[in-house]
Amino acid sequence: MAKTKTVYRCTDCGADYSKWQGRCDTCGGWNTLVEEAAAPKIAAKGAGSARRMGGSATLGEGGSVAAAPRLRDVSGSERERWTTGLQEFDFVLGGGIVPGSMVLVGGEPGIGKSTLLLQIAARLQQTGRSTLYVSGEESPLQVKLRADRLDEPAGDVALLSETLLETMIATGTASAPDLMIVDSIQTVFTQDLEGAPGNVGQVRECAARLMRFAKETGTATFVVGHVTKGGGIAGPKTLEHIVDTVLYFEGESTLDHRVLRATKNRFGSVDEIGVFRMTQGGLVAVENPSELFLGDREHAASGSAVTALMEGTRPVLVEIQGLAAKAGFGTPQRVATGYDGRRLALLLAVLDKRAGLNFAQLDVFLNVVGGMRLQEPAGDLAVAAALASSVYDRALPREAVFLGEVGLGGEIRPVSQTERRLAEAAKMGMTVAYVAERGVPRRAPAGIRAVGVRTVRDLFERIFS
Repeated sequence: MAKTKTVYRCTDCGADYSKWQGRCDTCGGWNTLVEEAAAPKIAAKGAGSARRMGGSATLGEGGSVAAAPRLRDVSGSERERWTTGLQEFDFVLGGGIVPGSMVLVGGEPGIGKSTLLLQIAARLQQTGRSTLYVSGEESPLQVKLRADRLDEPAGDVALLSETLLETMIATGTASAPDLMIVDSIQTVFTQDLEGAPGNVGQVRECAARLMRFAKETGTATFVVGHVTKGGGIAGPKTLEHIVDTVLYFEGESTLDHRVLRATKNRFGSVDEIGVFRMTQGGLVAVENPSELFLGDREHAASGSAVTALMEGTRPVLVEIQGLAAKAGFGTPQRVATGYDGRRLALLLAVLDKRAGLNFAQLDVFLNVVGGMRLQEPAGDLAVAAALASSVYDRALPREAVFLGEVGLGGEIRPVSQTERRLAEAAKMGMTVAYVAERGVPRRAPAGIRAVGVRTVRDLFERIFS
């Protein structure tokens, strides 16, 4: 069989070149050319004569007319999802696995991606769904040793140790499994391209063919992706555009819990999270994440505040720890874990200007407990309260939760879905919530009292005076 012709295409501007070169002549980008299969060029009928006559070919010539029905005339129903029995996993996907979908799972090395997918394969196999586990990184013995440690029996899962894409697709077509897992996409290569496995061209082409395989056969396909130093999935960004769902597996290596986050989902809501605990027998779903993240708050200490985050449709209570100590060197340190460092610098400036707290000679350390990431501005008030508590060296009320965005003028602004956040706080035993004055709900959930505050200075005078 003749080898497919390839071109080198710039990932920034899309310019094509017949051979590799370090710099793109069109956009000037360096090291942006990647090898990929060249699309066959089909000359339109009559195009040559039109050019010779100084005219142009008719638009659409060479194509065929396709039917374009109205949306109201489209018939069909949503396909039934497959539930795995792992509630947190099904919740993140939006209710279960959609047949014919393609899901990309990324995460740090050793975080538990292969363990989770092997558990999913074992659970589906027990329900009568055939599964095929394709391992490109580990030998069959290594996969078997991991399966023996799991609580779920995975002995009936079909295992294929292969890295050639054509063999994977041929095996999948012949066996027609309900679920196929590819671990990982960076080890897969197609013989139509000359590049090594893992380069941009190979990853993009292999992912596109696996996607086409999933749609044509109805086989749900899960693909594992490596993560770069920057935290993104290795390979071209188009890899995440190709697939239906993108899941990120997060967590600290020193902790026993993991967070599965959906950053893209064509069949459900995004930013949903599922929390798991890593055990000797595999990953176990945590039904109440708030209880997990607040479980170690046994005694009241200065610099600790609680806020409620909205992770997708689920409110989660997390603890914010702040520490302000005398700087030992000339330039004070600003260290934040799980929080944007630039946002921290902004809040310190607001507290200095609007609340009279001087951090110029203090080292500031901020930590979001449990490996969570505080991204929404609803946690600004909790961060400010934790830092002020450390400066005054006085503990905040243990049963208090802080909700609000802090503006540059020191004002506290309301946040969305306050009622749902307060309901979760009340369920966890919180009795008072400090919120923006304009965001006090008309009817707070039973067991919790909402206190409206206008500025951060008003909050500190109310608590520390």
